Order: sequence, then structure tokens, then C-alpha cells
Amino acid sequence: MNASLNVKHLLPELDHTHLDWLEEEAIFILRETVAAFERPALLFSGGKDSCVVLRLAEKAFKTRGKGTDNAGQYTGRLPFPLLHVDTGHNFPEVIEFRDRRIKEMGERLVVGHLEDSIQRGTVRLSHPLESRNGHQTVALLEAIEEHRFDVLMGGARRDEEKARAKERIFSHRDSFGQWLPKEQRPELWTLFNTRIKPGEHMRAFPISNWTELDVWLYIARENIPLPNLYFAHNRQVIRRKGLLVPLTEVTPVLPGETVETVEVRFRTVGDMTCTCPVESPAASAAEIVAETLQVTVSERGATRMDDRTSEASMERRKKEGYF
Repeated sequence: MNASLNVKHLLPELDHTHLDWLEEEAIFILRETVAAFERPALLFSGGKDSCVVLRLAEKAFKTRGKGTDNAGQYTGRLPFPLLHVDTGHNFPEVIEFRDRRIKEMGERLVVGHLEDSIQRGTVRLSHPLESRNGHQTVALLEAIEEHRFDVLMGGARRDEEKARAKERIFSHRDSFGQWLPKEQRPELWTLFNTRIKPGEHMRAFPISNWTELDVWLYIARENIPLPNLYFAHNRQVIRRKGLLVPLTEVTPVLPGETVETVEVRFRTVGDMTCTCPVESPAASAAEIVAETLQVTVSERGATRMDDRTSEASMERRKKEGYF
């Protein structure tokens, strides 16, 4: 990535007023969701998008306190739990951040463990180091059934990937958890059809109209805490198929490959087996904003190995019940 833009001269020229409109829309959607359903939950992975949705939920449902630190700005508890599907291959830094953030905020966290699905036999791996990203669907649907959630609020954005661009703000899922793109409900004049039959549920995406740049502008404005993986750090990587694969116990070096130490950051965080960093010296949200202004490939297209298998890979997973 080219970070040659002068951040000090560039950022003051950006018009941030649109963030107020996006924030207002997202808070409206969150409140509409909670009003329309009986057992909502907020998907929280510790990633940047879910951290933004969590801050928006605080503004929608909590009382603003007098504290100046991020942990003490809002008082009270959210009227719903947070839900995370843990693949067992998540980056340790993200899990540590997730648990610390939940403790700071005093919220309730529900974790669906993919390991439990493997033990039950509902997920079968072809080999131990297989990517578990696609298998999250099973653990997610099992958590929805166990806790009887009728709507999940998540941080998916339309600019991430082609299949997500097809999705509405309120995404209907049938009794099997499936998403049917040809049966999307119209959303005219912010009127939403939230009716569901027994066994069905909804996914609600309050930041659907945001871009990656909007997310980073909002993170910078709100000073939202994030896992340190999002900022520049030195990491051992392997150059493989045009990507920088992080060296981990589940992504070992292959014969003929060379391990390098490179200054990188992650644009998105997920399963270690399919999430790659990018070269970058950006050490703050402001510097990442400057980099994001120059990129021409979405974060998923630039860093996710599982989305490169085919152009329809994400849509296929979504039809099966993926996030």
C-alpha cells in the first residue's frame, strides 16, 4: 500500500458531515430492529465493523456518561446479548480484545464454539488444518436455535463483496437459515417488512450503506478501540498466491516457501487460515483513512483467501446461512 499522502494536509479537507447522516440511519435501524423482534442479538467478532455497530448500539440504547475514556462513556446495559462464533482458529489478539471489551462494558456475551459442533458431528473436517471459516454457518445456526434468536444485527456492508451488495438491510432467512436472494423484500421509504414465521429469523445490517472509508472515518472520530492487528506491526509472513499469509500453527510454511518479517496490518480479521494482512506502515486510524482513500480493491478481495476460490463463493455460503 502507498502511504505517501500527507495525512495532516489531507484529512482536514474531508467532509465528515455525511457521518452524522449514516450514524442517524444506523441508530434508527437498530431501534427499529429491537422494537420489532422479541429475542435480538448483536453479532460481535471484535472486528472493526462489529466494533462500529457496538458503538452505534451504545448510542442507541445507553445513557451517555461523564467519563472521557472509551470504557466509561456510556452507562447501562444493552437490551440484548452479543453473539460470537468462535472457530477455534481466531487470532489470539482478537479473542483477548473481545473478552476484555465485553468485561469493560459489562455486557453479556454468547459464544458458539465450532469445536462443539465438531464434537457433536454436525461439522466434519477433511483434515485438521482445513479452513473453518465456511463451517461457521453450522455453529451460528445451532446458536440461533439454542437461544431462539429471531434477529441478528451485524456489521456487513454492501461494498465488501458482490453477494453482500445484493442484500437488503433486513435480510430474511427461512426455517433452514437459508438466504434466498430472489426473495428479498422491498425496502421503500425506510419501511421494513419484519414479519417472520415460526422457525425463521432475520439478519439486520445497520451499516449496509457505509463504506470501508466511512468506517475508518467514524473509528477515528469516535476513538473506537480495536484489536492491535488493525495497525502496523512486524509479523512473519509467507508470500503465497499473491497474498501475505501469516505464519501461524494452522498456516505453516510449505516446502520451498520462505518466511519473511514484514511491516503489515490487517484490513479485516477472521479465521487465521484464510485472512491475510497487507503491507502498511499505517499506525493510526487517521493514517489508515489516508491509505483507504487510495485503494481500489475491497478488504475482502485483497485479504481473504476463501473469497478467491470463485466469484460465487460468498453467495453460496450466504445461501447456506453465513453472516
